[in-house]
Amino acid sequence: MDAFYASVEQRDNPALCGLPLAVGGSAARGVVAAASYEARAFGVHSAMPSVTAKRKCPDLIFVAPRFDVYRQVSQQIREIFADYTAMIEPLSLDEAYLDVTENLKGMEIATEIAAEIRSRIKQVTNLNASAGISYNKFLAKMASDLNKPNGQAVITPKNGPGFVETLLVKKFHGVGPATAERMKRHGIETGLDLRSKSLGFLQQQFGKAGPYFYGIARGIDERQVRPDRMRKSIGAEDTFVEDIEALDLAKAELRPLAEKVWRACKTHGIRGKTVTVKIKYSDFSQATRSRTVPGAISDTDMILDVAETLLASVFPFKRPVRLLGVTLSSLDASGSGTEPQLDLDL
Repeated sequence: MDAFYASVEQRDNPALCGLPLAVGGSAARGVVAAASYEARAFGVHSAMPSVTAKRKCPDLIFVAPRFDVYRQVSQQIREIFADYTAMIEPLSLDEAYLDVTENLKGMEIATEIAAEIRSRIKQVTNLNASAGISYNKFLAKMASDLNKPNGQAVITPKNGPGFVETLLVKKFHGVGPATAERMKRHGIETGLDLRSKSLGFLQQQFGKAGPYFYGIARGIDERQVRPDRMRKSIGAEDTFVEDIEALDLAKAELRPLAEKVWRACKTHGIRGKTVTVKIKYSDFSQATRSRTVPGAISDTDMILDVAETLLASVFPFKRPVRLLGVTLSSLDASGSGTEPQLDLDL
């Protein structure tokens, strides 16, 4: 979807159409969750501190996120996908991989399927979507960004390797800023540079990711679309109106986060064993602390108990705290653990 959260807000409030809009944060606090294309023209993007965004775009309008609405729209879109294929791997509320090799419509041309899906999304939601069509996940993802907004692009098997060799590695899906910088230190800045490195070198320098990098440099990605893909973690975080220095006040902010995480666990019928607390300080530096428990977490209080202990381990805080986050990982859809799980409400 194109600027999904921001586009939903502009759709539901026509007075915001054509204006630079940021979802999330405020003029003084927090971070941008999504930016309209009008805001992006000023260099505003998701995950940018609100203060920075406002400095780049003084007329930027901030609106509070409405995740219940975004989830409802996402479900509408998923239902459209399901008319074409059961091979759907959601990545987030606004993005998914679809394998249409064998599709429910009997359509033979993937570009026509993409165009029809985008047209139906527009009819049902009045929102624009973009699509990338290719013979593997990596290239489909890269193609989806080529003609945004409201467009689509195809990368054929013939053109795949050539497309990759001209691309900057920092643009590669799966290569974050830290990895891109590390690659640059080894003289790797383009796909062609990456392709010049041996598998052994990439494994030595990048571990388990080495074979993946070796493959995508050649336009090869063997990952399958997994409709049963299990999410790796469930988390919630909050940026405070005023920075917090006292431990008791910080602990009090953990409960609503733990409650939100546990509600999501019950909704998805999953449990986890590892609790992580994220602490972001007033200077935007951050720390994380994690603990894995022997049995699966069974309620909000268990999450909260572990989170409070982890938070206490970094007190006294080196600086005032502006944000706290709580994440549950080591997830298991079966809900199994070493303790009986009798209180799971499904």
